[in-house]
Amino acid sequence: MSPIKPSAHLSEVRYEIRGALTRRARDMEAAGQPIIKLNIGNPGRYGFATPPHLREAIAAHLVDSEAYGHEQGLEEAREAIVAQQRARGASRVDVERVFVGNGVSELIDISLRALLQPGDEVLLPSPDYPLWSAATILNDGSPRYYRCPAANGHLPDPDEIDALVGPRTRALVLINPNNPTGAVYPAALLERIVEVARRHGLLLLCDEIYDEILYDGVPFQPLAAVAGDHPCVSFGGLSKVHRACGYRVGWMSLSGDPARTADYRDALQLLAALRLCANVTAQWAVRPALLDKPTIGELTAPGGRLHEARRIVLEGVAASPFLDVVAPGGAIYAFPQVRAEALAHFDDTAFALRLLEEESVLLVPGTSFNLSASRHLRLTLLPEPAQLRDVFVRIDRVLGRMAAEAAPAASAVA
Repeated sequence: MSPIKPSAHLSEVRYEIRGALTRRARDMEAAGQPIIKLNIGNPGRYGFATPPHLREAIAAHLVDSEAYGHEQGLEEAREAIVAQQRARGASRVDVERVFVGNGVSELIDISLRALLQPGDEVLLPSPDYPLWSAATILNDGSPRYYRCPAANGHLPDPDEIDALVGPRTRALVLINPNNPTGAVYPAALLERIVEVARRHGLLLLCDEIYDEILYDGVPFQPLAAVAGDHPCVSFGGLSKVHRACGYRVGWMSLSGDPARTADYRDALQLLAALRLCANVTAQWAVRPALLDKPTIGELTAPGGRLHEARRIVLEGVAASPFLDVVAPGGAIYAFPQVRAEALAHFDDTAFALRLLEEESVLLVPGTSFNLSASRHLRLTLLPEPAQLRDVFVRIDRVLGRMAAEAAPAASAVA
């Protein structure tokens, strides 16, 4: 019998955060080699705990969680999301325009599936969180990338975004605070981006899952408040700010003029109904998460564990003869790059493999985030700060060996 062939769509899809390097790391672990893992933003694997009052809310409602729930989510959860969004200035959000899903990942897929026709384009940042590219491709769309270079603080140029809009462009995606770079978009920049979307009639899709993870007083500006009556979908969830990745609870709220988005809202509702409902049990944590005192601030303030981890990363880069970095203003990652003058020929994937095999450190090369000719590496800020200090010693050892290997070849050419 002939083999079963997978969908041709998958040949264009990549997710290297859990890809070949991770599989190699698992093989090494199985052989008894301890690995320092910096590849994924999963707080519970690094000793971070979900706030107790979220667990207590779930425990108190176990008996209420045994039947399918509303396809858009528990009403009390959606009411809490509406309250948060309205407090942030979102226009015309109500419980019928909020959808709870099994994490933001599921909702990204639903939002694009409800929108795209074959061949439609979606404007995405480069680097991006690769699920956005994958979901675009799997829903018959075409990613088109706008640059967010380190030379510009990993912020996009609205004029470049404007120039990329074509007749098939349907949506514009922002990730703010950004994964993988940690960039946080200023209000003035968001205003210019909204004007581009308004001029071309693009749906705005803003991934704000890291909205409260901010450092050194950097302000967060929700996109929906800037967009006003222009259609905008804002994504949030419990995974990062509330350290509850395994609960798989995310949400999206549709803001802007209801008359312009009525058909799209109905399409979202249909897709939500087809998967029956999101995990009911964990949704009871939404209300206390959003309406009670936030708990992330003690971790991101000076002296807090995430703030200290970020400080160690910045110090490690500053001490390195090979590295530069734009200090992350938010999120839980840093995105350093190898300087061209320190190592002229550099392959980020080959380096990541060497770092894993020679120094037992697993991180993610920048090319995994749809960034061409990347000299970047993404690492998470979640490990203990002392371990991160050791990681930069190991990174410099490998880069030093690579520089020493390159020196004879450069001398021969000269």
